[in-house]
Amino acid sequence: MELRFTDEFEHGFGWTRDRDRIQRTSHAVLSGGRVWLTDVIDGPGLDERVKALGEPSGVVQLLDRHSRDCAAVAERLGVPLHELEAEGLPFTVLPLVQKRFWREVALWFPDERILVCGDALGSVGYFRAKGERFGVHPLLRLFPPRRALAGLEPEHILFGHGPGFHEPEAGRMLREALSTARRRLPRALLRV
Repeated sequence: MELRFTDEFEHGFGWTRDRDRIQRTSHAVLSGGRVWLTDVIDGPGLDERVKALGEPSGVVQLLDRHSRDCAAVAERLGVPLHELEAEGLPFTVLPLVQKRFWREVALWFPDERILVCGDALGSVGYFRAKGERFGVHPLLRLFPPRRALAGLEPEHILFGHGPGFHEPEAGRMLREALSTARRRLPRALLRV
């Protein structure tokens, strides 16, 4: 199935498969001269696009159940696969959810001011209450990951489901999404 490339910005790009109803989105982020891939979906033309951005350095799986095509792509590119953890790299791993049936981390690239989330935040319809550009996952709205994401001032927020948010007010919008998640839960459920 063909890939549709999205989220084109100075530090990378995203992609999804055409006709994917839940809009699973993957990303390639350039940091420190190396490319990091997150929650990878494989498809034709991917390797060429990644290598045009820079030298691949690793694949990171952000969510315990998001194995997607991470292992196959990491092996093919000859780079390590980091599952829910990574140390000594140009980004910080932020534990978001650490429950028995849901373990998820986010990546924070401080130099580029990029936040990458798998499922905790998203921009597709079922994540958003009316009027929201992006929102907290419906199952996390009662207890959003406020503490884990506190103090971040991203310019780019990349999601595992849907197009990213690339605007100067990204930090403010992140704080708003987290602080209003519980209050907006009824409106979000109406969209599901």
